[in-house]
Amino acid sequence: MSIRRSAGLVGAVALALALTGCGASSSDDGDEASGSAKTRVFTADNGKITIPADPQRVVATGYAVPALIEADAPLVGISSWQRGEPMMSDEDLATYTSLPKVAGEQAAETNYEAVAEAEPDLIVIGVPAPVLGDIDVERLESIAPVVAIGPTVPSAWRDLSRDQADAAGALEEFDARQKEYEDRAAEVAARYEDVLGGLEFGHVGAYGEVAKGTFQREFSGSWGTNIAEDIGATYYGEVKEPGPGSRSVSEYPSIEELPESLGEADVITYSVQADGSVPEAVRYVMDSPLWDNLPAVKAGKTFPIRYTEAATHGQGIQTLDAIDEAFAPLLDR
Repeated sequence: MSIRRSAGLVGAVALALALTGCGASSSDDGDEASGSAKTRVFTADNGKITIPADPQRVVATGYAVPALIEADAPLVGISSWQRGEPMMSDEDLATYTSLPKVAGEQAAETNYEAVAEAEPDLIVIGVPAPVLGDIDVERLESIAPVVAIGPTVPSAWRDLSRDQADAAGALEEFDARQKEYEDRAAEVAARYEDVLGGLEFGHVGAYGEVAKGTFQREFSGSWGTNIAEDIGATYYGEVKEPGPGSRSVSEYPSIEELPESLGEADVITYSVQADGSVPEAVRYVMDSPLWDNLPAVKAGKTFPIRYTEAATHGQGIQTLDAIDEAFAPLLDR
């Protein structure tokens, strides 16, 4: 069975590609007769960059870190990526732990001397385009070719991680992981095919601001929704005032707007931590008297989803497994 996606998700991915400017690379062989290595031209956020056709020493930062570890790229240095550690396999976590850290959690924490000491022949920066201003790209370019391939809308991780693996010459392992993900998604989709049809889903994300009295409502193509959509869930509605990036697929209403925002949902999903604990921003919503009066809550159709920030196919399989576990009660209704 093929993976099904809502029209909204397809649109979000299309938006992501338009925003990033990333795309498939084009071949441009260097002058082998003169003894130089083969090169090709790769289109990234920072333009068309001439890179090695077969990189041997790659430095990765940001979202490129988990993607390139999973793709078994020839990494010699990475940035810290603590937020993704709970979603890494034991093997990938061991690789992550063993690699030299040439940058911190923030783009501004790049250690240029450490990057140079790693002697890369390619640097893959996986941060959002607006954050590139925090990095001295010219200084990095004096060390090795730099390709910036950063996130836009959450659902675009599929295409962005492929671009990152492509640049690093690691598509073989990437494609194998992608197939594993698609096979698992098709399996879960088949399992729930008869129960998801006709249901309207809503999602409460983990990034509401309790101090401001807001919650996060995620729509099609967002972190908490895009993988569930791959198995047939339909998240209704759209952002009232779209902004750039994730702001085009999620919004932050006041808690008083909870009935208006989620009152039509047949099912409500919500983000939880990797250990199943409920984040403060989600607990704030669930502790509201308005929550108890929502039709989906009264019907007992609220489901926690772990690993909602998956940004690789391997991580996505964990999310699919978590969704399968969470949605199991629907099969008994």
